Amino acid sequence: MQARRAARELAFILFSQIDKDIDKYTKADFSNIVLKSVRTLKSNATDELQIALSSLMEFKAEIEDYEANHETNLNRPLEVSNVPVPVILSSDLSEKIGEMIDVAEKSLLALEIAEFTTLDSQSEVQNFAIEIAEQYKEHSAELDEIMQKYAKNWDLQRLVTMDKNILRIALIELLYIKQTPLKVVIDEALELAKKYSTDESTTFINGILAKVVVDYAIQ
Repeated sequence: MQARRAARELAFILFSQIDKDIDKYTKADFSNIVLKSVRTLKSNATDELQIALSSLMEFKAEIEDYEANHETNLNRPLEVSNVPVPVILSSDLSEKIGEMIDVAEKSLLALEIAEFTTLDSQSEVQNFAIEIAEQYKEHSAELDEIMQKYAKNWDLQRLVTMDKNILRIALIELLYIKQTPLKVVIDEALELAKKYSTDESTTFINGILAKVVVDYAIQ
């Protein structure tokens, strides 16, 4: 995982833990929240892995029951072992396995972020996440004005908080930090939306960022 991808996710989690009075936060506060965010990620990863393990055990039990109750084995003597039987529909298998893979991937990602951050207290991950937070503190009013301008027919206060935070991070990178290619910034914002927000979020976020790129002549 790239360090800055980890930093964006930490910044996203950080934003969810601060209140509207952004001016009261210091750099030290942001640093403490980042560390708390890492602990949250590790805790969530543990929970997700436990869910995945439970799902795997249930899935194994379903397959064993399916095998035992298949007509091939029901017609065999009780004292002999079951024999393998044709699997259930591949679509059912694929869906269940896909769900467990998704859980495992999210858990591994969370653990990678935690590792990135805790290996070095002054790591690029922590520094970049805090830089995003400080830019948010400095430009919060302007960021909200930009979002309201381009989110036509939407009340900013009623937008999904996760979408607003994803947009804030992307806008901060595009307008103030300006260190990352715009395609990477937009792609990373869409990945966060896919992971944390609603099905419609990717289209909504992509639309707003595209307008900002054009109007601000970002290259």
